[in-house]
Amino acid sequence: MKTKFKETEIGMIPEDWEITTLEKASQLLTDGSHFSPKEEHNGKHFIATVKDMEDYVINTRNCKRISEEIFNELTRSNCKPQKGDVLFSKDGTMGLCFVFKQDEPIVILSSIALIRPHNEFDPFFLKYYLSDKKTQDLIIAGFSSGSALPRLTLVNLKQIPVVKPNITEQRTRSSILADLDSKIELNQNMNKTLEEIGQAIFKHWFIDFEFPNEQGKPYKSSGGEMVYNEELEKEMPKDWEIKPLDEIANFLNGLALQKYPPESETEFLPVIKIRELRQGLTESCDKASQKIPNEYVVDDGDVLFSWSGSLEVVIWTSGKGALNQHLFKVTSKDYPKWFYYYWILQYLPQFRHIAEGKATTMGHIQRHHLKDSLVIVPDKPTFQRMDKNLDSILDKLIQVNIESRNLSQIRDSLLPKLISGKIRVPVETS
Repeated sequence: MKTKFKETEIGMIPEDWEITTLEKASQLLTDGSHFSPKEEHNGKHFIATVKDMEDYVINTRNCKRISEEIFNELTRSNCKPQKGDVLFSKDGTMGLCFVFKQDEPIVILSSIALIRPHNEFDPFFLKYYLSDKKTQDLIIAGFSSGSALPRLTLVNLKQIPVVKPNITEQRTRSSILADLDSKIELNQNMNKTLEEIGQAIFKHWFIDFEFPNEQGKPYKSSGGEMVYNEELEKEMPKDWEIKPLDEIANFLNGLALQKYPPESETEFLPVIKIRELRQGLTESCDKASQKIPNEYVVDDGDVLFSWSGSLEVVIWTSGKGALNQHLFKVTSKDYPKWFYYYWILQYLPQFRHIAEGKATTMGHIQRHHLKDSLVIVPDKPTFQRMDKNLDSILDKLIQVNIESRNLSQIRDSLLPKLISGKIRVPVETS
């Protein structure tokens, strides 16, 4: 059967679909609490803002805590999400959207809209509809404020048009996208675990000196020979060396890429700035020439380190791009990637502390801070034994991140076609 379409206010949709509004699609719609906690509490309850929305959940690690009394008051004001509610960021960073699936005691602030769908709406279908770029463009153009910091009011939200297939078709379509998101989420959790394992092993070996000796036993606690080092002001394994961080790796600073404009709208490299270290490459990225010197081209698996502003170190897996100033591309001819990556991570809290102490609007570190950061280098036989373990962890991290990126691209290409009805899907009927 060929689907017949009809013209509507939001474009062409299948003939048997309807158009309604978010107000009519929702049993309850609130724009969150306007309460602002004046101080941190030691309670077991959380209050969330847009900045706490990430990876399809609210990250309670960064949430402010509130007292049980305030929590109960906000719960009575319908600011506590339930499983199956759709959360939508409506101020500042507009359009972040996911279905709430957590059990933690959380209430939300006014920057997040809480949408509780009617029974004839699948929460995940509604979430994907609101996440679609066409929907978000419509929201920004017709319903958000025209201020420098766009925002949606409760009145605006209620007027947003929503497509309405039958509930069975909604669930069939959303399940395709949800399966992809579940795999992406599983990969993200796997990578968090791999990161924690890698850092724990590195600390166990290079800080505690409990790396496996030739018999596979923990070196220090098994009586391995230690010698005092005056530079470190502590003991270290015999025959190990001390080197500055900038001698085990090359720290290449990026270019002022505004001086390298793209050849055309279709021939360019996306510019990698500090923002991209967190969110990857998007359509809003700046563009640069493909003819920049090759050493400034970033590929999957490269280690990037932002030395000013928000100091971060990442293993890049978002595709080819151009290295902007304020970022180091870190490489080494003599040492494996895991070695310099984990040493930078080890010093990152110290670097951030230095940057925070700068009397400027954009804190930073300088080259001499790299030279002042001392690295302990194992003897060659020990290094070779270590390399087999940590190299495989880093390779798996890169592989899983690239798989997640590919799955995200598939999801993003399918989403508008499934939500608009342009792709037919088999619907089981009982």
